[in-house]
Amino acid sequence: MNDKQIYAALEISDHEVRLIVGEFFNTRFNIIKVERIPCNGISGNAVTDPVAIINAIQKACADAEKMIGARIERVILGMPSFNMKRYSLKSTVRIEGIDNTVTIQDVRNAIKRAEQVNIGKNYALIQTVCVKYTVNGISSRRIPIGERATDLTIDIDLLCADRKMSFDLVTCVEQSNLQVMDLYLDIFAVAKEAALFEQAVDQNVIVLKMERAMTTLGLITRGRVNSAMILDSGLGTIAGALTKKYGLNVTDACELVKYSAQLGKKEYSDNPVYIWQDGEETKKITEKELCMTLRPMAAGWVASIEKLCRPILQAGKTTVIITGEGGEMQGFSALLADALKCEVKDYIPETLGGRNAGLSACLGLFYAYKDRQPITGYTDNSLDMEAFIKSVSYRERTDNGNTEDTLAKKLRGILFDAKK
Repeated sequence: MNDKQIYAALEISDHEVRLIVGEFFNTRFNIIKVERIPCNGISGNAVTDPVAIINAIQKACADAEKMIGARIERVILGMPSFNMKRYSLKSTVRIEGIDNTVTIQDVRNAIKRAEQVNIGKNYALIQTVCVKYTVNGISSRRIPIGERATDLTIDIDLLCADRKMSFDLVTCVEQSNLQVMDLYLDIFAVAKEAALFEQAVDQNVIVLKMERAMTTLGLITRGRVNSAMILDSGLGTIAGALTKKYGLNVTDACELVKYSAQLGKKEYSDNPVYIWQDGEETKKITEKELCMTLRPMAAGWVASIEKLCRPILQAGKTTVIITGEGGEMQGFSALLADALKCEVKDYIPETLGGRNAGLSACLGLFYAYKDRQPITGYTDNSLDMEAFIKSVSYRERTDNGNTEDTLAKKLRGILFDAKK
């Protein structure tokens, strides 16, 4: 049990609160619980209803705690990349050890010096990323612990976001009786989950994190987050055509867009894809009607993305990744690829229990936090571990003591009942 590291990751999107509780055990990551609670507390890149966000966070935690058997006390928080800005600098420190070997404290000293840079009143420092370490004229992405040198130089990125929105979200989390263990930008978290930093060494990678009301465009180049911006339209914008024409609610309309609208196809069938009852009248939507209704709005979204991405596409080889809730759309990547004339891929996580594109950023928070641990030295878990250990131990004793309730016993009962 001491080998387990159990964390909770929290993301507040424009239409729901996402909470994942997971564990690292023997270098493997396993999901314990996933909660997704509808919440419209964010609108137009601002916190508009903090009470709704607090209630959604508390419900997500309460529902997870029922299964886990222990209270969630701390979370890793994902922050929207609204007004994201990167400050890149080199931080050099003298090696303080007697034998002139680099220690983790030297790395921390370099980070502390970098964080003293004035980022302005409108920004909040979300995370400090050590991109490259240089000792004795040799550069590497690996921390040079134990290397003999007189100086250590670190290339550092300070990733910042809108100050007001960041503070408002952190306040909501703290008022939900949770501590914030660490903060990461959602685009950075997606890049960690999908291993995009490795893919962006020799090409540009554009991340389209498509949610209901907005789409975040993140640019990753040379293995680091370069920039991000927000487009005020998303999956819900496209689905709005169904709401307007057929009167469907937003949730049902979005589900139809994700799993029934093959917008990348050239021809559509007249087979019904959705049937519902409106009073005494039975109504239906065929595949052709669905896609023809959605195509104008989808074309408008694609045109906006093409305009924003055009300078990047002209600069060199580029791959586009669609994730977030929009990453679940069937065949949409083909439609976008036709417009952008480059490779476009959907990203859906492969972790058991989290195979949904909407969870990409939330899952990436675990890896971002884990990779930073050697520098921060953080050892805290997210749960009340004493209560968790008692809960697990009680379940094990109960299961072991109930010798009659075994799979073999159940199978014998089924066979004997069948013979009778």
